[in-house]
Amino acid sequence: MIKKAVIPAAGFGTRFLPATKSQPKEMLPIVDTPVIQYVVEEAAAAGLTDILMIIGKGKRAIEEHFDRSFQLESQLAGKGKDAELKLVREISDLADIHFVWQKEMKGLGDAIYCGRHHVNDEPFAVLLGDTVIDSKVPAVKQLVDVFNEHGKSVVLLERVDPSRVSSYGVIDGNEETERLYSVNDFVEKPPVDEAPSNLVIASRYIFTPEIFDYLSRTKPGKGGEIQITDAMRLMVKEHRMYGLILDGQRCDIGNKKGFVKTNVEFALKRDDMATDMKKFIIDLAAKINKS
Repeated sequence: MIKKAVIPAAGFGTRFLPATKSQPKEMLPIVDTPVIQYVVEEAAAAGLTDILMIIGKGKRAIEEHFDRSFQLESQLAGKGKDAELKLVREISDLADIHFVWQKEMKGLGDAIYCGRHHVNDEPFAVLLGDTVIDSKVPAVKQLVDVFNEHGKSVVLLERVDPSRVSSYGVIDGNEETERLYSVNDFVEKPPVDEAPSNLVIASRYIFTPEIFDYLSRTKPGKGGEIQITDAMRLMVKEHRMYGLILDGQRCDIGNKKGFVKTNVEFALKRDDMATDMKKFIIDLAAKINKS
C-alpha cells in the first residue's frame, strides 16, 4: 500500500515575476487557497499522509503555511471567528509533512532523487507542486488504483492537441484498456512531426523505488538539469511501466493566462461567489461586445 508522496516545489517560478520575486509560485492563490494546498489536499484524499516536500531558496513560506500559527489562532479564537479558526487548523492537520532542501537547481529528476532516503525502498507518488488537477476522484488516487492492480510504475497522461506535444514529455505505448497504456518509451518535447503520440505526461507519477537507481545514472541534459523523463526512459527498458489517461482536467496554471482562467473557473464553482461572478462575466461580455 502506498502511503508516501514526494512533492517537488523548488523552482523559481520566473514566468510569474515579479509576483514570485518574494513568494513561491506554489503559494500563488487559486481564489483564496494556495496552489500547493490543493496538491496536498489531493494527496491526503488519496490516503497519502506521509509527504516530503522538496523546496529551495525562498520557499520558507511553504513551510510556514503548513505549520501551526498559534498567534493567528489565538487572535481568531479571541474574536470568535470559529469558522476561520477551523479553516487554518485544518491546513496543518492535512498530513504529516516533512521538508528537504534541494541545494542546487538541477532539475525535476534531481529534486525527486532528494527524496530517496525518506522513501526508504517503498513505492511512492510524485505530485508536482505547481499543478492543480480538477477531478471527482483525486488524480493521484486514479494512479494508486492502477498500481494496486498491476504493481508497476504508472504515470498520469493527458491527451492534447498534436500541435502542443513539443511542450511536454510524450509516451510511445500500446493501449491496454480504454484509458490504460503500457509504455514502450518516453520522448521529451519532440517536434510535432516526430511525436509518437499526443499522450503527454500530466504531472503525477507512481514510482517503484528502482527509479532512484536510474536517476543516479542519468546524466544532466540541457541547462545541466537531470530530467525525470530521461531516467524513465532507462527504467522502461527493464521494468514494465504504465500510463493512465486522466479522468478530469489538468488546470493550466503554468502561464499567466491559464492562471487567470483557472481562478475564474474555480470561483464559478464556489457557492459564495458563483452568482456574483456569473453576473460580472455577463456584464463584462456585454461591454466587450459594445466596444
